Amino acid sequence: MKVLIAVTHLLGTGHLRRALVLADAFAAAGHRVVLASGGMPLDVNVSKGVQLLQLPPLRSDGVNFSRLLDETGAAAGETRIAARAALLRQAVAELGPDVLITELFPFGRRVLSAEFTALLQAAATLRPRPVVLSSVRDILAPPSKPSKAARAEDLIASHYDAFLVHSDPEGTPLEQSWPLTDAMRSKLRYTGYVTQPPPGPHPDGAGTGEILVSAGGGDVGDSIFETALAAARQMPETRWRLLVAGPAQRLASLRARASGGQVIVEPVRPDFRGLLANAATSVSMCGYNTAMDVLQTRIPAVFVPFDAGNEVEQSLRADSLSHLSGIATLRERDLTADRLCAAIRDVAQAPRRAAGGLQFDGAARSVAIATDMVKARR
Repeated sequence: MKVLIAVTHLLGTGHLRRALVLADAFAAAGHRVVLASGGMPLDVNVSKGVQLLQLPPLRSDGVNFSRLLDETGAAAGETRIAARAALLRQAVAELGPDVLITELFPFGRRVLSAEFTALLQAAATLRPRPVVLSSVRDILAPPSKPSKAARAEDLIASHYDAFLVHSDPEGTPLEQSWPLTDAMRSKLRYTGYVTQPPPGPHPDGAGTGEILVSAGGGDVGDSIFETALAAARQMPETRWRLLVAGPAQRLASLRARASGGQVIVEPVRPDFRGLLANAATSVSMCGYNTAMDVLQTRIPAVFVPFDAGNEVEQSLRADSLSHLSGIATLRERDLTADRLCAAIRDVAQAPRRAAGGLQFDGAARSVAIATDMVKARR
């Protein structure tokens, strides 16, 4: 089976990393995969059987997702947008996919509607026509007006066989963030959460007993890091480790203000999950991938959801998880060193969360759903 997955991450890296987990699962099942990535290039490892097709990259202007920039920071022009659409059409023609997956679209990435529409139209000309699926996380950005929900429903009805929701409805049902009609429900397929296998402890013991502070792979989270530095001075008995993405001067500024050996400030590490498995407490935003890591490791956690630019996704996710033992949420507007220290102490003293209960086999389940749909069509 041949699979084409199209994804564009515009701010953080979560969308691409989730798409990579899906791609790896298809490849592990013996399928050929092309992953078309339209965000800024990342140094990622891909499995055998996965081809990474890098489109001319785009990123958002901070949290202004309607303004797209190229890798130099200049506004992306029509030539770049047209080139991306042409490469996607070419990928369809050359691969002839049995399965086409669009990550987030049509529930999001409306600014890229032209290239996604070109991709869908190219797929519709193939004979046999591929199974077309949308792939979305547990929480969507709620539509700001009814017309946006109606537009997504129209596109699902006209182009898609189903949409995969990478969530466990016992944890986070899609209705929490997106209105669903009966017609939409008929095409909804819950897969369970899409994540890597649970991380084991870091092999050299790194991170043991530490407070691990992270803010994803984007250039965000300044308030979390600044508050963590202040909080560390109130908890001198504990070692803190800050994992910082973004430009070198950002890292250097935080490192210069760290308290001796008590606070380690370093770039984002590929072994983050191993550090998390060893740590005493996590302080982070509440992106999908980080939330999955916290749930799988059962580490005490303080979430500071990203809410700039009217973003509500992470706040909704944090709220849906806040009833679990050992999880606390602080809004960025309420974030102070005193409150962070208090929240860390509270989650550390809470009973350890029980293992099991939620489904984390979403990647394998997605492969099974797609495979069954292709077989049913033959």
